[in-house]
Amino acid sequence: MTVYSLTLRAEQADALQKHLLRDDGCERAAYLLCRVAEAGMDPWDRQAHTKFLVREVVPVPDADVIESTPTRVTWSTRSFVKALKEAERTGQVVAVVHNHPAGFPDFSPQDDANERDLIQGAINRNGPGTRLLSLIMTPDGRLTGQVWRHPSKTGHDPLAMIRVVGGRFDLHYPERGTAADMRAFHRQALAFGAALNQDLRKLRVGIVGCGGTGSAVAMLLARLGVGQVLLIDNDIIDQTNLNRLHGAHQADADAMRPKVDVVARAITELGLGVRVAPIDAWVGDPACRDALKCCDIIFGCTDDHDGRAFINRFAYYYLTPVIDIGLAIDVSDAPVPAINALDGRVTVLMPRHTCLMCREIIDPKIAADQALKRKNPGEYEKRKAEAYVFGEGNPSPAVVTFTTELACMGVNELIHRLQGFRGQDGHAPNRVRKFHLNEDRRPGRSPQSYCPVCGTDENWGMGDVEPFMGRVD
Repeated sequence: MTVYSLTLRAEQADALQKHLLRDDGCERAAYLLCRVAEAGMDPWDRQAHTKFLVREVVPVPDADVIESTPTRVTWSTRSFVKALKEAERTGQVVAVVHNHPAGFPDFSPQDDANERDLIQGAINRNGPGTRLLSLIMTPDGRLTGQVWRHPSKTGHDPLAMIRVVGGRFDLHYPERGTAADMRAFHRQALAFGAALNQDLRKLRVGIVGCGGTGSAVAMLLARLGVGQVLLIDNDIIDQTNLNRLHGAHQADADAMRPKVDVVARAITELGLGVRVAPIDAWVGDPACRDALKCCDIIFGCTDDHDGRAFINRFAYYYLTPVIDIGLAIDVSDAPVPAINALDGRVTVLMPRHTCLMCREIIDPKIAADQALKRKNPGEYEKRKAEAYVFGEGNPSPAVVTFTTELACMGVNELIHRLQGFRGQDGHAPNRVRKFHLNEDRRPGRSPQSYCPVCGTDENWGMGDVEPFMGRVD
């Protein structure tokens, strides 16, 4: 069995609403052109997962509409054939969207009958294996969808999740608002409403880097009730981790246990029903790809520039928001160090947000050296001796109170984007906490026009391409 989902950007959802939801209360229609991300196995339910990524909204022109009433819309097939032709040319899938002005959220028998004709026409035009998506939008902007594989009565499957990503993260799924709240999260519901608890339970959240910050993020997400957590790190516990890594013990350092296993154990011991998938690997390892594709949100908690560059690119290619977290402590060389700067940063990566490269948070030279060390350690050591690459130097300063507070900042950004407790303008693409000055800032930075990640929408939502994300490693 395959689980299907769809992701679209907030401006695309706004364009749909503007076209479909008009004051006359009549049905309208539009198309979506979608790229695809295929995961052979979801790490939590062990099923294949296909994620459709919206690239373009194409309204059905009013001139093509034959009939538009509060209960019915028909239009010329001319625009449908044009959409199928473009989908075939660009390797995309067509979605047909129409609205139900009366607010009925489900597909009617007439909808299904019409769509059986459409999927047959799509197969006739584009060949066997062609899929067709169908979505309904209600007056409150809610979305319901299904995927047609063939025109039989059993030839369609539901879209298990529809995500709208922007200043808010809106989740649309069939049973939203109907689940019973777990007693463990009752007081959380008193603050933010039961819907947030249900949304958190549905989420698949990845955490890249399970050190001081990542382990704190993991424990906070588990205590909030996030249902599925992915842990990615290829490091082990050592003595220097014990005072910062949540859930770690001396025995873990003695046994040199992988960080992901230690954090997974700590989450499981909470007994809150969180399903944890640990992967002991570098984030760019092909073994991580399926799991990353299945995530709704990713937290970047690594200090590896090459790893950051990978998830920085992933956020835009796969329309998967990344909340990247970093801490920088600059101290003097005095016997008793003085704090020159103590800065924490929470940066959200996704289309319409400036990427880490353009913010100069990732150093391409360090990233290249780290990649060389991972792929060819002998050559790395040779170049280091010849001063062509950076040596490791001294470890960076880190303090558990600050890494944990940054984790809280990052998780609170997620809560706001799901629930909106800070108000309409409460989201922050980049928030910097100057701990030593006791102040927060929101430094802005525009994308560089030449940046292939955030400076152009060419790769936004491209999903699966060869080579992976256009990288030749």
